Amino acid sequence: MNGRKGSLLQRLVESVSHVASRRGVYLGRRSTKLHVALYRRTNGRLGATMPVFPEAKILLLNHVGAKSGTLRTSPVMYHATGDTIAIVASKAGQPTHPAWYHNLKANPHTTIQIGADHRPVTARVATDAERALLWPEFVAFFPSYDFYQRNASPRIIPILLLTPRR
Repeated sequence: MNGRKGSLLQRLVESVSHVASRRGVYLGRRSTKLHVALYRRTNGRLGATMPVFPEAKILLLNHVGAKSGTLRTSPVMYHATGDTIAIVASKAGQPTHPAWYHNLKANPHTTIQIGADHRPVTARVATDAERALLWPEFVAFFPSYDFYQRNASPRIIPILLLTPRR
């Protein structure tokens, strides 16, 4: 963490995450199914935040496979700014974008679930200026994003904006 702030448990979790990321270990696919099932079953009472980082809020992002056409769901941390939801395609600092990023670029009209609330949204990649404003917001609630960006270099981790579809 920047400046070694946060609890001992937060620093420990971050350290383990950093070691795994440096070694190319990405646990997203392995843990996603359980996370999504718990979130859906409890309408977000379980799985809507990270236990060690309570400010890190999580939504369920539905997306259609760009090649397969299969409907998939991914738990993703988010930041709300007005009625727009921002999400980060970090893939824990791996050198490639997560599959959901490519899926949203191919099929931007989708839905999200925040708690019990289901919302239709349209996704787009944030501009460089929007990303510059939003990135510090994400780092503030989950400092590992800075590590992820350094580890992912030269890939610039994109931020996507989800705007309401009426």
